[in-house]
Amino acid sequence: MTVERPTETPPVFAERPTARIAPDGLRFGGALLGAAALCALADLALLAWVGLALAGFVAFFFRNPRREIAAGEASVVAPADGRVVEAGEVELPDGSKAMRVGIFLSIFNVHVNRCPVAGRVVAIERGGDAFLAAFDRRAAEKNVRLSMTLETAGGIAVRVVQITGLIARRIVCHPRVGDWIRRGDRYGLIRFGSRTDVVLPHDAELRVRRGERVRGGRSVVAVLRPEAVAPRRAAA
Repeated sequence: MTVERPTETPPVFAERPTARIAPDGLRFGGALLGAAALCALADLALLAWVGLALAGFVAFFFRNPRREIAAGEASVVAPADGRVVEAGEVELPDGSKAMRVGIFLSIFNVHVNRCPVAGRVVAIERGGDAFLAAFDRRAAEKNVRLSMTLETAGGIAVRVVQITGLIARRIVCHPRVGDWIRRGDRYGLIRFGSRTDVVLPHDAELRVRRGERVRGGRSVVAVLRPEAVAPRRAAA
């Protein structure tokens, strides 16, 4: 496991990707369109149509719609589109309790991830070595994953975890340790089917249940205590 530590000066994260189609989609889609064109020139009509269809799917998969972010600084917004596969209490490795919301993304969901709360990135950790189905509860602990820990203005730690699945093999996470990220900002994605979890303080009030559908940035999955997002006062 590798861990990055905070830098001295926290810059504001520049949200990305912001284009209507994520850069990965342009690369893959462009290659498929080129292949389709070559097939058409070679009078291979069927293969040309297959290439066009695949290019269309890639553009659909990597779509990156603009969203109106849910109001309320204490509101924890969904970090991804998809279906809630877990919502409840979990025990952390140190024995403490927390609340976790796990969201499964099918290949038909938007795969761009959004920051669930506003905060400073204090740690980025990579771990895991398995590629279980993303909807399998064991995936949260065993699969290849990237965990980003945020510290809110009130000093509360919130963790958002990008988790691979059976097909997903590449996690993209643009922020660096020390960055300040705004709630709802787009910050990365996982390629081709995945899961994204949010790990919250035990006293967070969950607003979703297992089986519900959520939309990144727009759906509220939990609410933090007001003091969790209020700036801390300096000691006198």
